[in-house]
Amino acid sequence: MHYLTLILKNVARRPARSILTISGIAVAVMAVVALVGIAGGFERSYLSLYKNRGADLMVVRAGSTQQVSSVLDARLGSRIAGLPGVEEVSPTLVDVVSFEEKDLVGVVIQGLPVESRTVQNLAIVDGRRLRTGDVRAVMVGGVLAKSLEKKAGDTVELLEGESFDVVGVYESQNVFENGSLILAIEDLQALMMREGDVTMFTVIARQKDRGSLEGLARQIKALEQGLEALPAREYVDSTVEIRMARAVAWSTSSIALLIGTIGMINTMLTSVFERTRELALLRAIGWRKRSVVQLVLVESMVMGILGALVGTLAAVGLTRLLGSLPASGRLISGDIAGTVILQGVAIAIVVGLAGGIYPAYRAAGLMPTEGLRHE
Repeated sequence: MHYLTLILKNVARRPARSILTISGIAVAVMAVVALVGIAGGFERSYLSLYKNRGADLMVVRAGSTQQVSSVLDARLGSRIAGLPGVEEVSPTLVDVVSFEEKDLVGVVIQGLPVESRTVQNLAIVDGRRLRTGDVRAVMVGGVLAKSLEKKAGDTVELLEGESFDVVGVYESQNVFENGSLILAIEDLQALMMREGDVTMFTVIARQKDRGSLEGLARQIKALEQGLEALPAREYVDSTVEIRMARAVAWSTSSIALLIGTIGMINTMLTSVFERTRELALLRAIGWRKRSVVQLVLVESMVMGILGALVGTLAAVGLTRLLGSLPASGRLISGDIAGTVILQGVAIAIVVGLAGGIYPAYRAAGLMPTEGLRHE
């Protein structure tokens, strides 16, 4: 108890320096938890988009690094549906539009068969679903509808001079669907001048075991050169958007962690220098080098843990704030996985140790006589 009290008093003795050090670590932890958490949420939402549709395999053009760059012939769907083991095939055309007057860019627009499970299972909160025979009609996700200030019965201009009637507003548990638009696939093909094209086919298989799915994937790939049939998880992992999100999150976090570690080393070195007489006295009364090392390292870790607590709370608050804003809410779910928070705490402890190792051994190397002469 006395040992812990000594450590806390040492941390509190120089409040300004300790607060600055804790703040530096907090910023580093916040960067890790927020950025990695957002990237992870982005990935989970993207995966659940297809899992919720019951998709077992995603059929795309081999080598396409972006979803919208995959182009397939819509007639391929009937050939896939004819394979044994296929229960259902649904084509999807994906593109993006922008609403510059609302400062919204890269809004996803999905073209789907009106009778598809995805359309039929959406929860309508205003208006109705798309129906067979609708012409130039669109459904808008709840988050996007708020940003555009649109409701059922309004019109929305998807491209210059191309107005569509909003027949319904839907709510989805998936952040991407909530921030996107859904058209009949034929209308989107005509709008984007991509008649006969689709981006992908989602395939629901009769047999869900791994061996059956691998066999079905081989049959689909054999239908035509340049096809790829991937489970939803592999498809999501292969997309350039997910890989870029991961890379940006960790590269930015690494820079913040490096700065935090340097700040910790500087603080602990200064602390050791200012406490030379104190540490020398401890050595003179019988403290071993190991005990001095332990004292400095634990002080460093305490500041790391305090920084982790502050940084984690800030990251959770920031992520939830971004998830609630109309502009970012269509991409950020606002939730952070518990594993990411644990990673942030573990990293803060490592930063505390890394920042304290050299100062600790510098302190342990002081000779009692040298320290007692220090002014």
